[in-house]
Amino acid sequence: MAQNFQIDKLDRQILSILIKDSTVPYTEIAKDLLISAGTVHVRMKKLTELGVVVGSHLEINPLKAGYDICAFLGIFLEKGSEYHDCVSRMKKIPEIVELHYTTGVYSMFAKIICRDTQHLREVLNEHIQPIKGVQRTETFISLEESIKRQVEIREKKSRV
Repeated sequence: MAQNFQIDKLDRQILSILIKDSTVPYTEIAKDLLISAGTVHVRMKKLTELGVVVGSHLEINPLKAGYDICAFLGIFLEKGSEYHDCVSRMKKIPEIVELHYTTGVYSMFAKIICRDTQHLREVLNEHIQPIKGVQRTETFISLEESIKRQVEIREKKSRV
């Protein structure tokens, strides 16, 4: 069923509003789009059931919460077959906020949030590098986050 489902213009309009501010009431969205609040509710329920919309969450500014370091970590695995074991161990490290299985130079790429450089060193030396299968790591400290946004759901262009 999900494979045949197409996001239409109304779905994209609803998502666009909620991406900017997820606290906008369905009644306000309905008024802006000249539809009923029930329609917004039904559309959002369907988008959630199909996995287009995944949860809702509170976003915290790490800097304001005392976490000054955002780092990206290229992780080299000894063998690709150790990927799943490494992931299950890394899921237990709360400083890892994103982890990706990648092509190219690194086997995995992680985003890590830490209080300071001492905290980052501890996470690297005591939690990540001792994981069986991790051959070595390469760390990149972010100096500034210039762009952060949700994916914009656009209409597919037809090929003619």
